[in-house]
Amino acid sequence: MNDWENQNLTSINKEPYRAWTIAFDNQEDALNGEISLSPFFKLLNGAWKFSYYNSPGEIPEGFFQEDFDCDEWDDIMVPSNWQMKGYGHPHYTNSIFPFPLNPPHVPSENPTGCYIREFEITDAWADRRILLKFDGVDSFYYVWINGQLAGMSKGSRNASEFDITDIAQIGVNRIAVQVLQWSDGTYLEDQDMWWLSGIFRDVSISAVPLVDIYDIFVKAKLDAAYKNGLLEIEAVIRNDESVEASGITVEAELFDSCGNPVWKKPVSSAAVRIDEGKQMKVKLSAEVKNVSPWTAETPVLYMLVLTLKNKSGAIEYKSQKIGFRTVEIKKGSLLINGVPVMFRGVNRHEFNTDLGRALTLDAMMEDLLLLKRHNVNAIRTSHYPDAPLFYDLCDKLGFYVMSEADLESHGFGYEEGKNPTMWKDWEKACVDRMQAMVESYKNHASVVIWSLGNESGYGINHVKMAEYTRSRDLSRPIHYERDTEAKITDIVSRMYASPADCIETAEKYCKGKKPFLLCEYAHAMGNGPGGLEDYWQTFFSHKEMQGGFIWEFCDHGIRTRDEHGHEYFAYGGDFGDEPNDGNFITDGLVFSDKTPSPGMTEAKKVYSPVRFSAKDLKKGIVTVVNHYDFVTLEHLNVTWSVSENGIPVQSGSLAPLKINARNAANVMVPYVLPKKPKPGAEYFLNLTFTLGQDTSWARSGHEVAWAQFALPVKAAARRNPKKTAVPVEMDEDSQSVYAFANEALFAVSKTTGLITSWTLDEVPLMERGPRFNLFRAPTDNDNGRANGCFKDWFAARFHQLQHTVESVDADSDSNTVRVITRVAPPALKSGIRCEYLYTFQPDGGFTLQLNGKPEGELPCFPRLGFQMFLPEEMDYAQWFGLGPGESYVDTKEAQRVDLFKADIDVLYTPYVKPQEDGNRSEVRRAAFYDLHMAGFAVRGINTLFNFSMHRFTPEAAWKARHPHKIEYLDNICLNLDWKQCGIGSSSCGAPLDERYKLPAEPFTFALRFHPFRPGELNDCSFFSMV
Repeated sequence: MNDWENQNLTSINKEPYRAWTIAFDNQEDALNGEISLSPFFKLLNGAWKFSYYNSPGEIPEGFFQEDFDCDEWDDIMVPSNWQMKGYGHPHYTNSIFPFPLNPPHVPSENPTGCYIREFEITDAWADRRILLKFDGVDSFYYVWINGQLAGMSKGSRNASEFDITDIAQIGVNRIAVQVLQWSDGTYLEDQDMWWLSGIFRDVSISAVPLVDIYDIFVKAKLDAAYKNGLLEIEAVIRNDESVEASGITVEAELFDSCGNPVWKKPVSSAAVRIDEGKQMKVKLSAEVKNVSPWTAETPVLYMLVLTLKNKSGAIEYKSQKIGFRTVEIKKGSLLINGVPVMFRGVNRHEFNTDLGRALTLDAMMEDLLLLKRHNVNAIRTSHYPDAPLFYDLCDKLGFYVMSEADLESHGFGYEEGKNPTMWKDWEKACVDRMQAMVESYKNHASVVIWSLGNESGYGINHVKMAEYTRSRDLSRPIHYERDTEAKITDIVSRMYASPADCIETAEKYCKGKKPFLLCEYAHAMGNGPGGLEDYWQTFFSHKEMQGGFIWEFCDHGIRTRDEHGHEYFAYGGDFGDEPNDGNFITDGLVFSDKTPSPGMTEAKKVYSPVRFSAKDLKKGIVTVVNHYDFVTLEHLNVTWSVSENGIPVQSGSLAPLKINARNAANVMVPYVLPKKPKPGAEYFLNLTFTLGQDTSWARSGHEVAWAQFALPVKAAARRNPKKTAVPVEMDEDSQSVYAFANEALFAVSKTTGLITSWTLDEVPLMERGPRFNLFRAPTDNDNGRANGCFKDWFAARFHQLQHTVESVDADSDSNTVRVITRVAPPALKSGIRCEYLYTFQPDGGFTLQLNGKPEGELPCFPRLGFQMFLPEEMDYAQWFGLGPGESYVDTKEAQRVDLFKADIDVLYTPYVKPQEDGNRSEVRRAAFYDLHMAGFAVRGINTLFNFSMHRFTPEAAWKARHPHKIEYLDNICLNLDWKQCGIGSSSCGAPLDERYKLPAEPFTFALRFHPFRPGELNDCSFFSMV
């Protein structure tokens, strides 16, 4: 039996799991805590020699021997994933395994990478124990030192240590590593991500005294009043001397965040004697008066320095950053320091578009800063423990972490008896993964929940994992979503439940005893997620609900270039990887290059820790709600302004608000309502809350929250300036109807019923349109595997609608053209009877009213509006409505009403897989123009409208696999929609809420168009010309 096909052999020669610490030779460096200051630590990262083989049977015999010649091998950077360096290729599947399901066996064609490098050990390490540590290797490896086997390990995302004291030497050493892509462990690592292999986390060596503090378990909690700190320290002292160690003590000193000692003198243990080759636990405890607690909002860390001593003095110094906080469940609420916190969370895979899963410090920090700046306070490490440095950063920056075991076996399904978690002979493999995580990260203040893994059915091995965890740590609750009734876990959890389902589940299973969390919700694939605010209104209104974790943080597209040099982000199938799950891997709140998507912007607004409601806007009173769990709002600067048609006309600032956490207050904003409002104008109150001082995650001035309120101002209707009426002249021939007024010329085709030309001073403004349009490029949510709307739209053939013109009638007395059409798909009887009514105006513009009546059975509409094509030069837009970003009926929380300007490229959202994008909603009026500012303006007649403009059609976007594959037009496609269907999150979730659907029922809407010449459009005339 191969070692890599034996689930009961989890390792060879591996040291017991522990909370890893480094030895220092003086207290000052230990207090600093920077590992580079230790003379007993060395990273082995960097260039290694590397050779790639299709199977382990192809590797050179004895490649691990000291005299093996590897000079002709390639160089590879460690850490890295070899597929990201051109060896083999990335492969993506969501849940299915990419090879036959035959556990514990894996394919004989098992890609194998062999690594070699040399390193030096200095004389200072003599007479010390030398440990070799791998923080992450995917998925199985052997390691040799100087030709001798040091050990073997599995469990890709768990650290492993090996004692190499007896096989390493002072001077030059050679390390050789053989890594296999597949192993029995792979059956437990089916985690909806790229299958990537190799040494992808740090490799290091360290030296410790033969009598050493091997492990530390620090429990830093608060007393019953949540005022004083209670510190319990359990240190495992290991004696690797050949003689007894006597007079051994551990001395503890605690320093605050400024480096000042907390106690007047150290806390010491009693002296103990440890036999040779044995270990002993030493316990210490102390109280910290008036401690500064750790929370995600106030991530205060203390430095604990331990000194190991014998009768001769100090043996070593070790340090550990700790935060004092208590996590408990009382009366059905998960409390941190006595407060039922709300988890504004995301799921986060480790991924970088250029690095794969081999993240650098900068890459990790970039992720966490971005999340912090978008009001995220919690992270689920989906679905494995992250790199050790990640937890340090979360402690420092302030995140609540649900740390999840490296366990997912989704591909087996959940039926009873069908999953390894249900098989007794896989118990060791499952429990080993939980043990590795708990022991490694048990001292981190940020870790507030342990999770037994993800989507692995529910079986006896989960019970054993929970039992082990509780035997070691009762200070944190346990989570596992597939324990649907929370029999062994402490939290009722669900994935992708609708708000209504959340309520039903909480009422059935929480019963005032356990809290409810959504470990995954609001699947952020492509354009979306929609309906975020609906979830949070539900959470706020139900005591047992404490938030959730959006799926997920980032798209996993791999930066790639095609043969023509076009850059794009590859997803499943782009590397010839079969089978695959396509772009299901691009489902994040940020794009693959970590640029925030519209979904991330929406999440920031919904996750805002400050919320607002209008109390009495006539008196300037607004209710401000502090949704922080621990801090007041005094750290935020408050500014306000009143805008008139998007232009600030009043502004000021407020004194910092002393509103306590989880409280609200009415706040007076000293604006004055206009006594003589501008006719037709809209007035809005805008509030902005920004950081008042620099923090570890953002500079002063960073926007945390904002609000906008329409003010109760009754402005008289706008009067257009009277101009000498210019008569509209109309004519027609056999093919077209013509209208002429104020140097504007229209041609309406009698064949299509569309305007085929609109010019002003012979400058073309429109090439054809406006034409009734229903089709939108389906979003990933429209394409939802079970609940998306597109399957119904496709069955109704909305993508194949044909427009049959029944009549075109011109009336020169009323300056109108009436067009009757029937819009219907091939092969079906259903359709929509439409009446267009063009009324040409003396100013050279026109109004267009559309009346429609569906016939037969039709599903809800994707959109309802007009499509037209403009000259390619008319690529600028100005609008008064929601912006600046895209928005839809269920994704508009993050947009505000204002006056915006943008070019066509800014209006476009480049989703990894092209789909509906770039819609601007609740638009009052808009203008479209060229570089010289010649164009036309449009407004809704007694209605708001939507618009989007692209250099391609929705059909072209639908057909393209990537943005660079879209077939571009030689003109511009402009969509003016009365309404758009909502977005939802049906790519993996509930159906779109009926409130956000566009029912197939009779409709009427109208728009007014007005042309303008260069020099006529400005911020004032924009509001009066149409």
